[in-house]
Amino acid sequence: DVQLQASGGGSVQAGGSLRLSCAASGFDEFDLYAVGWFCQAPGKEREGVSCISVYDASSYYADSVEGRFTISVDNAKNTVSLQMHSLKPEDTAVYFCAAHQMGFQRICRMVREGIPVRPDDLDYWGQGTLVTVSS
Repeated sequence: DVQLQASGGGSVQAGGSLRLSCAASGFDEFDLYAVGWFCQAPGKEREGVSCISVYDASSYYADSVEGRFTISVDNAKNTVSLQMHSLKPEDTAVYFCAAHQMGFQRICRMVREGIPVRPDDLDYWGQGTLVTVSS
């Protein structure tokens, strides 16, 4: 079965760091996919944070996280990570990873334009991991 397993969330104080991981399994050709990280704060819509092409590691970031977050892919482990630094209370949310076949333009448009995302907009989703940043 195709699966995305998100992990790494936790509670930190403002200014702290966390590293989220999204482990993919069951994909025939994972390098045909793009992966995005999305966040959903209480009472708000799910929106894009960052995106990456598994094939060539091209990436994009939402303005709110540019310079603080770094997305990367480990092709050997089929894992996409999101390193988060200088965390702010407004980063508090449940973070989801999602994969879409040939989806770099699709996912990155969501990130770039802040388009609210629904689960059926993308092929596969991880289960979400909670990030809490206290002031």
